[in-house]
Amino acid sequence: MKALKIHQILFTTIFVLLFVSNGNAQYKTYALTQDGDTVNAILKDGLKHGKWIVRIEPLRGEPGYEEEGEFVKGEKNAVWRIYTLDGDLLAVENYKNGGKDGIQQYFTFLGELVREESWRGYDPENPYDTIPIYGTGSGEITEFKIMKAVPYSVKQGTWKYYNPETGAVVRTEKWELNNIVKPGATIASNVPMKKKEVEKTPEMLEWEKKNRGKKGAVRDGRTGL
Repeated sequence: MKALKIHQILFTTIFVLLFVSNGNAQYKTYALTQDGDTVNAILKDGLKHGKWIVRIEPLRGEPGYEEEGEFVKGEKNAVWRIYTLDGDLLAVENYKNGGKDGIQQYFTFLGELVREESWRGYDPENPYDTIPIYGTGSGEITEFKIMKAVPYSVKQGTWKYYNPETGAVVRTEKWELNNIVKPGATIASNVPMKKKEVEKTPEMLEWEKKNRGKKGAVRDGRTGL
């Protein structure tokens, strides 16, 4: 009976090893995590594929970092996260066909949001873009132009910059295919806004001089005094 159990254990072990070997036969090289997950795999054609953990060591005064995400046949795809070498989250990026696509977020070492970018990745199934043409005077869209899309990511949409201490938006930018079209600033709600002063005409100053101290004096809008 004891010999039978040993035989069963050996058979099971050999089966598992063969299964793992066959499952990774498509890879030229790969690594295994402590949990046995396959990472950092390179296909036989030399392309990175699957989950990757990339470690960059400090160099010439620049801090190192780690990034984790997924490659699909050599190109970054889906969510990638960047960490300090101590494990603090620095960024959450989204990729499509190797280029940034969607919202990208960047943080301080303390986890405070400092910047939010908006990108659009190249889509080979939609090789043309519709470009808005803005007027030089009013800034309104005067027409649309169809042109061939370029095969890389472009700044597209609203970019936001934050005060990391308060979380308030301190600046925004509007981008259309790498062209900034509406730069602007947002003032925090707790900052008092200075009241705009009306420029007084000579007639208004003369009227105020003559009626200073008089009760019930009302200016009716006429230019004559």
